Amino acid sequence: MSKPESDAPAPEPVERVELSKPAAEPEAVAEPVAEAAPAEPAAPPAPASEPAPETTPEAVSPEPADAAPVAPAAPAPDPWATPAPGSAQAAAAAPPAADPWAAPSELLAPVDPDRPRATGWAAVAPAAHSGFQPGFPYLPAPTVTNGFAVAALVTGLFCMWPLAVAFAIVALVQIPKRNEKGRGMAVAGLITGILGVVVTLFAFIGLLAAGLDEGERYADSPRGPKGSVAVEDLVTGDCFNRPPFSSGQDADAKGVYWVVVVPCSAPHHGEVAGFTNVAGAPGRYPGRDEVSKEASRLCIPVHDDYALDPWIVPDGVVETYYFPSQAAWVSDDRRVTCTFEDETRVHTGSVRTDRSKLTKAQRTYLDAAQAYNGALAGMPEGDVDEEPEKYRTWAKTMATACRKEVTDLSAGGTDWPGGAKAKLIELGAVQLDAANAWDAAAKSTDEQTLDHEVQKAQAQTAKSHRLVVEIRGELGLSTGEQASDIRV
Repeated sequence: MSKPESDAPAPEPVERVELSKPAAEPEAVAEPVAEAAPAEPAAPPAPASEPAPETTPEAVSPEPADAAPVAPAAPAPDPWATPAPGSAQAAAAAPPAADPWAAPSELLAPVDPDRPRATGWAAVAPAAHSGFQPGFPYLPAPTVTNGFAVAALVTGLFCMWPLAVAFAIVALVQIPKRNEKGRGMAVAGLITGILGVVVTLFAFIGLLAAGLDEGERYADSPRGPKGSVAVEDLVTGDCFNRPPFSSGQDADAKGVYWVVVVPCSAPHHGEVAGFTNVAGAPGRYPGRDEVSKEASRLCIPVHDDYALDPWIVPDGVVETYYFPSQAAWVSDDRRVTCTFEDETRVHTGSVRTDRSKLTKAQRTYLDAAQAYNGALAGMPEGDVDEEPEKYRTWAKTMATACRKEVTDLSAGGTDWPGGAKAKLIELGAVQLDAANAWDAAAKSTDEQTLDHEVQKAQAQTAKSHRLVVEIRGELGLSTGEQASDIRV
């Protein structure tokens, strides 16, 4: 085995020994065990400039001269094995150094037919085509914008967020399949829609939570919002507004607990007409519907007495009332607060009729019309064929109210203006005809006759409207139809 040049001194040159198989005598040749491998080509001589490889004396073991040389059986060479460094096979396999200035033909070494062939990617010649053949390896650039992407962006900008989310999802699915433009618009619409939906949802939840919290807090607290008073502390003639979150919810009904009192000359939504009480057994709550119905009936005379002339009540202002809840009923609270309110608009001034400023003729006419107006307000809510018995009862009440109005207007002791007296006589005749029609309706035995007589009586009421306007003008009363429904 040779030693590195740096560790061992340069050995003396020795005679080069050929390691090839020596010629054997004919009688001494051993029969080969296996077929001999083909002879390896002779290694090319080393260049003159490079010295021959040095061989140490231990590398060569001369055989005895008298020993008959026996050739060992040579194993079959592995064609796929990597040649050992420094061997003749490695030297033969090493390509010659390429000359960068040589012609291309000089770079090609002769092909050895016995050399193993390369496989895999190494078998592809440098000039061969790869798997991608000439043509269009990528899709052409999109030229059409997806319509759903545009719709998603537009609906997102106009705050139609659920539509924006739906359009954006459809666009994102179609764009890659159809090779269209608009992905950025679809993403923008999707983000805008999602943010809008989330913000709206949180805002709604926040307002709902705030409303519930405030309502419950003020409902259970002995003190309401700043500047407010309890409903039961109102007095007749107070004008008020509802503060924010003044309503709460108890077991059976919605109740208003707190209001803010303001001067009637200032804009306001409501005005207190008066109070009444609901009758009932102690400790047992009749139910919301029953108490509400009774409170509505009891407040009719209270409203009529407070606003004696209904024609001065602004349009939109309706008769309302506050009745006791179950909790108040258990505590023996039976008070009903009768009010006039407009929940959508504010008004200035009072709807109260000051009797001290009315003439005797004005008071007489308004008192006579009040009973008639109260009966007219009791009209059943359904149709004649749905509630025939209720219409017969109402017809009987209307007949009585028409005759009473004629009697009150005909009573002596009232100095009627000259133009009003003749109109009052004509009005009396129309009301008597209407009373006869109401009597026929009350006595009808079938629904068809009942419906016919009710329509006939209502036609007389409409006919009297022209006379009422003329009479009110002669008496100096308002002739404008300011009430939410005409009551004559």
